[in-house]
Amino acid sequence: MKRVCGPVSRTPVWKAFCLALMLGMMPMGSAYAFDFFGLFGRGETLPEPSADALPYDLQIDVVGDDSQLRTAIEDISTLHQLRSDAPPDAQALARRAQGDILPLIDALWGLGYYNASVAIEVAGVTMRVGTDRVDAANDAASPFRGSARVPVRIAIDPAQRFTIRNVAIVEAGTGQRLGPTAIPEDVVALAPGDPASAANILSAQARIVDYYRAQSRPFADIVEIDPVVNHPERVMDLTIAVSPGPVAGLGPITIAGNENVDERVIRSFIYTEPGDPYSPEALAGIRTTVTRIDALASVRVRHGDTLDADGNLPLDVEVTERLPRVLGASAQFSTTDGPSTRVYWTHRNLFGGAERLRLEASAFYLTQGGGALFDRRRNVFDDLGGRVSASFMKPALWGTRNDFLADARIERDRADGFDTRLVNVTAGLRHRFSDTFNIQAGIEYEHGITKDDTRKRDYRLVGIPLTLEFDSSDSRLEPTEGIRLSAGVTPYAGALGSSLNMVKTRFDLSTYYALDDRARYILAARIGFGSIVGPDLEKIPANRRFFAGGGGSVRGYAYRSLSPMRAGHPIGGRSLIEGSLEARIRITDTIGIVPFIDAGGAFRESYPDFGERLRFAAGLGLRYHTGIGPIRLDFAVPLQKEDGQRGYGIYIGIGQAF
Repeated sequence: MKRVCGPVSRTPVWKAFCLALMLGMMPMGSAYAFDFFGLFGRGETLPEPSADALPYDLQIDVVGDDSQLRTAIEDISTLHQLRSDAPPDAQALARRAQGDILPLIDALWGLGYYNASVAIEVAGVTMRVGTDRVDAANDAASPFRGSARVPVRIAIDPAQRFTIRNVAIVEAGTGQRLGPTAIPEDVVALAPGDPASAANILSAQARIVDYYRAQSRPFADIVEIDPVVNHPERVMDLTIAVSPGPVAGLGPITIAGNENVDERVIRSFIYTEPGDPYSPEALAGIRTTVTRIDALASVRVRHGDTLDADGNLPLDVEVTERLPRVLGASAQFSTTDGPSTRVYWTHRNLFGGAERLRLEASAFYLTQGGGALFDRRRNVFDDLGGRVSASFMKPALWGTRNDFLADARIERDRADGFDTRLVNVTAGLRHRFSDTFNIQAGIEYEHGITKDDTRKRDYRLVGIPLTLEFDSSDSRLEPTEGIRLSAGVTPYAGALGSSLNMVKTRFDLSTYYALDDRARYILAARIGFGSIVGPDLEKIPANRRFFAGGGGSVRGYAYRSLSPMRAGHPIGGRSLIEGSLEARIRITDTIGIVPFIDAGGAFRESYPDFGERLRFAAGLGLRYHTGIGPIRLDFAVPLQKEDGQRGYGIYIGIGQAF
């Protein structure tokens, strides 16, 4: 640990303060942990008096009855934490009490109470700092053995909290004071009158170092702190000596740990170049982007201790690989969409270049129009749908940022009003401009047979799909800020062999905004738009038309039930608009609630003309946050009741709704 205390640290008072700096974050940080376990009753049951142990009743008195101080005392006090574990005799109890005094004082100093007094009474014998009354406490507590618990009392008088009087940030070595032009005041964020607590001082040090490192100074460090505590005036004068260090760029990158994955693939996912300015965000970005490679389990980025001849900082990227094969299964259910399940097998590194092959089979059962599950009046197989698919991705072709993707699937797509059987094959190239932005182009072939209430149609589609994706969100699983954009257009042309000439467009945008620094309150919104230009509605295969409703659309309404109708069945539309607004609220670290409202509809024309009305739904979700993402339970109610549909929808799944 680097020395940060000044010359006066040899004095007993300053030694205590240095210790308080190290312990100062503990009472506040650990309070939540002990409180959490306290929910399960820790320490609530005290042992009864016996001949083999000497239990005690503990009372904590804090002048001013400050709940924050009380929590800090409870978290640091051995007497409190071990009160359900009775000491074997009076001597052990007395020593336990004696051992509490200095840590309690250190904790109070860490919170800025430098004139605080601590007294611990054991059976009427008072123990204070600088006194040794273990024997007296032993004699007073011994008669309680086997008859009663020993009365123990911790008495805290924090006195007035000390405040900051002066703060000076100086350059280490020269002692030159660094003014607001060198380091902004809002970075230091310590002003006269602020509590002189260790937590505030440690936070200021961290902000100063972070500020300089964000200015491309990787070796910025706090060399020394020199606080002077004035007890009569109850103030502190603080001097912090900082070494900014030299400005540096990013240097050459060394890859290690990739025993079976081609190094060129890893380098293609590093979007920084030698000479780019150093920043902690750049290093974090490398970790994030390299972790996108499915064949890798973890990524560690470290920088060198010295700059190279060009003034750049060499980097070491150390990776660990995943097991290449994975087998998995999942299931979900909603009262409007019905149950669905899937199984899959994936190879993450098929030929040594992080190639991913995924084989998947899925099945679903349609609850007709929100009706009963497994209606006995119908053949159960009539409402079964499913898909068998294979997908392949070869990232970083020849070490570039171009990826090859291919997909093939055989599918029965079943919905209320139509049935489709199809074969689809797609292949394309994706170019990654950065971790947040990519474009993709390819070719798609689909042959299918679709049947509805009026006719059966054999169709063939050959198209050129073009897509653009942008994702600046901070997390794939739990986004708290940023936007996600996906836009695609696919022209299907008779000149390519398609039985229809049409252009299908789809646009989706979602955004996330945290209302507080801890991201416990997040607003999330999305909007989607789709359009098909070309043939009349009746000529478009039913599975290619637009529908709204269901768990990924307008919750509360049956799956794909919102569209133009014919003979009481949804037939789909040539355009679509839908959106959602959610307030994601954390109640605890693991439990959250999500009030939401959805809206959407599909329309006959190629652009929404609102000849069919928009439907709205509202609901409330429950989230249980885990390390792999939230478990989601949503309850939604349609605000415009449709004939034959349930008056509510329940959805269970993993991950946020969008």
